[in-house]
Amino acid sequence: MLKAHSRFLEQLMLVGDLLLVAGAWLLAYGLRFYVIVPPITGGAVPPLEPYLLMLLSILVVWGVSFHAFDLYRPRRIGSHLSEAADIAKASTMGALVLVAVMAFFFKGYDYSRVVIVYFWLLSIGLVWFFRAAFREVLRFARRQGYNLRSAVIVGDGDLATAVIDRIQSRTDVGIQVLGVVGDDKDGNGRARWLGGYSDLRSVLDRHEVDHVILALAHEEYSRLPGLLDAIGDEPITIHAVPDLFRFTSLRGGVEDFEGIPFIHLRDSPLQGWNQVAKRTFDLAFTLALLALLSPVILAVALAVKLTSPGPVLYRQERMGLDGQRFLMLKFRTMRVNAEAGTGPIWASASDPRRTPIGSFLRRFSLDELPQFANVVRGEMSVVGPRPERPVFVERFRQTVPGYMLRHKVKSGITGWAQVHGLRGNTSLEGRIQYDLEYIERWSFWLDLKIILLTVVRVLFDRNAY
Repeated sequence: MLKAHSRFLEQLMLVGDLLLVAGAWLLAYGLRFYVIVPPITGGAVPPLEPYLLMLLSILVVWGVSFHAFDLYRPRRIGSHLSEAADIAKASTMGALVLVAVMAFFFKGYDYSRVVIVYFWLLSIGLVWFFRAAFREVLRFARRQGYNLRSAVIVGDGDLATAVIDRIQSRTDVGIQVLGVVGDDKDGNGRARWLGGYSDLRSVLDRHEVDHVILALAHEEYSRLPGLLDAIGDEPITIHAVPDLFRFTSLRGGVEDFEGIPFIHLRDSPLQGWNQVAKRTFDLAFTLALLALLSPVILAVALAVKLTSPGPVLYRQERMGLDGQRFLMLKFRTMRVNAEAGTGPIWASASDPRRTPIGSFLRRFSLDELPQFANVVRGEMSVVGPRPERPVFVERFRQTVPGYMLRHKVKSGITGWAQVHGLRGNTSLEGRIQYDLEYIERWSFWLDLKIILLTVVRVLFDRNAY
């Protein structure tokens, strides 16, 4: 998108957002005092004028906050969910600043806290809804052939092919691939060949091009200065796709740091707001479940104590987030010092070391219930890769590629591999594959799905012993 057109759209969206924010403030006032009418201190509806005066501060604060969270960057490629999250963060920051402004500069007037809460929620909902509707209209228009931009892909090989496939699969972003510039005339069947690398200047002269996407293989990076010289000072948007993403894992990406692009080859999805949300859910879910299952937990503890000598709980060292070690808790299902003669080994289907009720507890995962204490302490999560013993970790990391990447998130009581039947003495490679897939795909909804599937697995799984 050309910069002048982009700036115009940015200013237009800013004006629209601020109008919606102003409407949300007035709507919050109306809802509080004329629609949803709880008792009012003093018995009279406060005048509108002080709220109109506050509107000036609100527009400044929300305008700055929306820019601070980069809500006006081009989003031809992007999801409604990510935009909703950014709007929520910006509006939450604005609401916190608004409360501070009221406390320090408007001490003489008591603004309704209910109005502020209504306004905070409405500012998120209204701005997101109208932005989503606007973007859907744009995407529909692009699918019909309007608001299109043309692009030339420069490069040979798999990277250029991948770029073309991604662009052509998203007709809603409105980018048409005119063709490919590269020396391999027959190597790409996804788009029309326009010429070799040396022909780039003439290709740009013959066609109206908005974007040049440089998708060079790593061994061809020496061509980059010559290609940039060929483009010259043409008012064309230039994109470079680094040939590094074949080495990325765990949601690699690009971050701007003081004007310098940092390419993350390996990163965890559970940072910032995601980390806070997952930890909040872990605590809420765990405390609710412990309250609900407290009779079951007490009954299992008594059964373990009465059926075999030794402690009720079994503490075993495991390795969790970032390779940190912790003591994982379980109800004891094997006799005391069970590994004295065998050393560290996995349990088997007919393990003679089990207590009288050990098989039953392991079959229905009742022995795992004490691990919710590990969740409360922050050592584990409800959902994540299952933690392994350090002695096995040291063995597996030597033989299984990518094994240690599963330690980029907290270990879980249940996980993506477990709900696919990979529990107990099953394929290690399969479990690692599912663990890494979980980290790549992580979302709050995936966690909920795994929890629901876990209930089914507890009832029907045959790999637990």
